Amino acid sequence: IDELNVYPVPDGDTGTNLYLTWEAACEALPEGELTFAEAVQAFGRGALLGARGNSGVITSQLVRACGMRLAENLPPERDTDGVLADPRMSEAAALADALTYAADAAYGAVAEPVEGTMLTVARAAANGAMSAANDGKGLADVCLAAVASARLALTRTTEQLDVLRRAGVVDAGGAGLVVILGAMESVLTGRTVTIDVPARVEPQEVAGDLNPEGPAYEVMYLLDAADEAVADFRRELAALGDSVVVVGGDGLWNVHVHADDVGAAIERGIAIGRPHRIRVTHFADQPHHEPPPGRAVIAVAAGDGLAALFAESGAKVVVGGPGRRCSTGELLTAIEKSQAAEIVLLPNDKDSIAVAEAAATAARQDGIRVAVIPTRAQVQGLAAIAVHDAAASFDDDVVHQSAAAGQTRHGAVTIAVKDAYTMAGRCRVGDALGVVDGDFALITEDLTEAAIGVVDRLLGGGGELLTIVTGRDADPELAAAIERHVRRHRKDVDVVVYDGGQDRYPLLIGVE
Repeated sequence: IDELNVYPVPDGDTGTNLYLTWEAACEALPEGELTFAEAVQAFGRGALLGARGNSGVITSQLVRACGMRLAENLPPERDTDGVLADPRMSEAAALADALTYAADAAYGAVAEPVEGTMLTVARAAANGAMSAANDGKGLADVCLAAVASARLALTRTTEQLDVLRRAGVVDAGGAGLVVILGAMESVLTGRTVTIDVPARVEPQEVAGDLNPEGPAYEVMYLLDAADEAVADFRRELAALGDSVVVVGGDGLWNVHVHADDVGAAIERGIAIGRPHRIRVTHFADQPHHEPPPGRAVIAVAAGDGLAALFAESGAKVVVGGPGRRCSTGELLTAIEKSQAAEIVLLPNDKDSIAVAEAAATAARQDGIRVAVIPTRAQVQGLAAIAVHDAAASFDDDVVHQSAAAGQTRHGAVTIAVKDAYTMAGRCRVGDALGVVDGDFALITEDLTEAAIGVVDRLLGGGGELLTIVTGRDADPELAAAIERHVRRHRKDVDVVVYDGGQDRYPLLIGVE
């Protein structure tokens, strides 16, 4: 899908953006039993908060609107035979209605809708589903009709937009939507569905670079603003640039625009509310980046789960942390094994920073370029590796990782193993201790109480994402209690929970 991406900007990231948007939606689903309404609300919010790029923002609107409409139309009760009790409409009709509602919402979110895009494919899917539902078809047949109509509409996008015709490709966003609908078909029919780009369309390289006369920047941010102010806001953004998409509702919006004046695009948001999670991409820096040869990120991980998290994000892992310090020699061995000319070290523990600096000094004598990001906690390292970009320059990569780590406040809870005096006062064996930014901040008799105290202190300085890393043998109820507390008192904060497997600390906590 990335290779098909020539519209609205040939930056080759539509497939990646759709994947990341969908992944964010999946990760937003809390564990445990959920009602259908709770599930679609969490999934839709996750898509809204995690939407990437033009295609991702539109997809988040489709997902959110479709889920909300289904929740309205389908009651949760079923009788003993599994049949809907007193249904407002059949499941087939409800799906067709939801797809139609979602297509309308997506068109409404775009300041200047263009045919030959994923909007066209969404409308075709809705029309196909509605036609089948009106003919009395069942749920699976309605879904099949939606996917078939979407596939057909996708093949026609090549002739609807000149830029697609010249490149000889179908619309990338539309192709992504067909993949998503095809997954739904697989679930409802039990068949494995393969989605192929039509054979008559051969992806080709687009001649030339980005249009120098077009907007230079992609600007995205979340916006806390009153719903009634958004219509005028959307028109104001359209006057500044193009590809304007504003999706959301209930006071939270995801804003996307291509513009030359980044400041003006953000100021329009400030005029009606609070912009946050602002991302700006300079298009000229995007196309055809080749990763510089031989760069590695080496992270010190305090547990098996943490090691897996760092490895999944592309880091080389050295075991270390509280209770098991890594050595300069171990880091030098990892640097040598990486065979990389550029190294980023994430010590992830205050006592490992000096060890990392010593290893960096030794490696530099061999001509290796090394930067140590002074991460003092595992959660700071996770924040850093999350923004690692192998395609960026070494300096930019280090700056971005350093900024992410620096903006992450960290805490933890543990159990006292001896009587001692701390910054929070005297503790005794068995007391629950709360740690905030490296210092003991509170002493209680209950671990959950200590964890809630740490979280409240960390969130007292603001924050949008709470990361919880559970330790080895930690009671699962501990993290669940924190998650419930945050969802009850701070609905604006997203919560993610990872199994870290670290010793000594039942919970590590980070706030970004």
